[in-house]
Amino acid sequence: MFPSTCATAPRFLRPFTATAPRRGMAACAAAPSDPPPPPSPAPAPKAVRVVVKGRVQGVFFRDWTVETARALGLAGWVRNRRDGTVEALLSGDPDKVDEMVARRIPVGPPAAAVTAVVPSPADPVDPAEGFRRKPTA
Repeated sequence: MFPSTCATAPRFLRPFTATAPRRGMAACAAAPSDPPPPPSPAPAPKAVRVVVKGRVQGVFFRDWTVETARALGLAGWVRNRRDGTVEALLSGDPDKVDEMVARRIPVGPPAAAVTAVVPSPADPVDPAEGFRRKPTA
């Protein structure tokens, strides 16, 4: 009895019979294998400009937005507006942008009270720009 030398064969000893063909490393190397799946193409970037209304100034909203957007791998910016709202441009993976707009911004940081999120389409920005805080507009 000989142990199998094929890495994919079971790790137990099989009895040798005269009628069974011998399997060596050549048989294992020639065994067909499934080709790896092709890499999926990256989705086209999406960009959304949002205006956030409610108690969103003076409650750490901009810093929270910078931290959250960076954690999601988004590019863009956030700033206060003179009318008391916060404006942000979010650009990157469509799923991450949607998550930020639909799930994260409506909640915001603990001290915020978001009453509305008004999205509008925008042109994507270069991911190398990262996400930053801009001065009040």
